[in-house]
Amino acid sequence: MNEQSVRTVGWARSLPMGQGVKAARDWAQEHLNSLGWDETAPDTAHAVLLTVSELVTNAHVHARTDAQLVMSWDTRCLHISVHDGSTALPTPREPDGERVGGRGMLLVDVLADTWEARPCPHGKTVTACFRAPEGVTAV
Repeated sequence: MNEQSVRTVGWARSLPMGQGVKAARDWAQEHLNSLGWDETAPDTAHAVLLTVSELVTNAHVHARTDAQLVMSWDTRCLHISVHDGSTALPTPREPDGERVGGRGMLLVDVLADTWEARPCPHGKTVTACFRAPEGVTAV
C-alpha cells in the first residue's frame, strides 16, 4: 500500500460571545491573504468570509455560546469549522418572507462545496469545505 502524506496548515481562534462576527471575519481574512486567495481567488475568499460570518453568528445567536473557529488548508480544500456548546444540529430552513433571519445555512449550502454538522461530546462542530480554485497553489 502506497501512502501519501498530506501537508496541512491550520489556524484556530476562540470567539467569546462578546466579540462580534467582524473579529472572526478579520481574522479569517488575514489567513486567506496569507494563502493568496484574496488575489488569486477573490470570489472564493468572499464566499469563505460570508460562511465564517454565518457559522459564527449561528454559534452566538442560536447556540448562545462562545465559538471556536478553525481554518485548515490541506492544498486541496480549505476547511472552515466552528464549534459551539449546543447539541442542536443546524438545518437549512425554507426562506420565509415574514422572518428576518433563518437563511444562514441556506447561504452556506450555496457558497461551500460541501458542509456537514457533527455532534461532539460538548456541543457540535459545523464544517464547510471549499475546494482550491483554479490557479491556487500549495503554501
